[in-house]
Amino acid sequence: VLTVLGVGTEFWVELAPAKNFYNNQTCLTAHYGLWKGCTKTLWVADIDPDRESCGPAELPGESNCTFFKFFTTGENAVIFQKTTQKNLNVAAAMLALFSLFLMVMGAICITMSLSKEILFFLKPASVCFVLSGVLVLLSLMVFHQSVLAFLASDHTVPLHHELSWSVSCVGCAGAVLIVGGVLFLLLALPYSPWQRCLPHKDSSS
Repeated sequence: VLTVLGVGTEFWVELAPAKNFYNNQTCLTAHYGLWKGCTKTLWVADIDPDRESCGPAELPGESNCTFFKFFTTGENAVIFQKTTQKNLNVAAAMLALFSLFLMVMGAICITMSLSKEILFFLKPASVCFVLSGVLVLLSLMVFHQSVLAFLASDHTVPLHHELSWSVSCVGCAGAVLIVGGVLFLLLALPYSPWQRCLPHKDSSS
């Protein structure tokens, strides 16, 4: 659920210039994910007076969202006069999709193991879950590099950027997948690791 929620939403990174960059009444903020980006016009009066940049994006305002054209026409998106890096964005999206595929395969193996009581399926399930967690974390790293390259593409408009809640969902999902895969691997062992590390003592001793 965390993986699907994180991959499917567009709150991976929030971008915001100074709240008085355009005028004293409204300001513009943007946020995007793997598939689409959104710009949002906020009222300066709704923003925390102590906050220097526009945002956060959760505030009420007029929003305009468009899907990226990386996967259709191959065009880069331009946000605040900065250009996205197509190769890095596509790589992050492909890693996330492959992670979802492995996660589904692991879930199928676990379902067959529980329904048919075949412990053999625990091993491929654990491998699928661990690889899925590693890939989704790699997707985060590649996406972060794409954000840094995006910010360095143009310095005309100074921007404040921060990773948003979708990244938190994906990061937690990656950790849960890796831990779950390791636990399933321990269940698939032909012996209990606790019995091997702590040998049973006779009652007479």
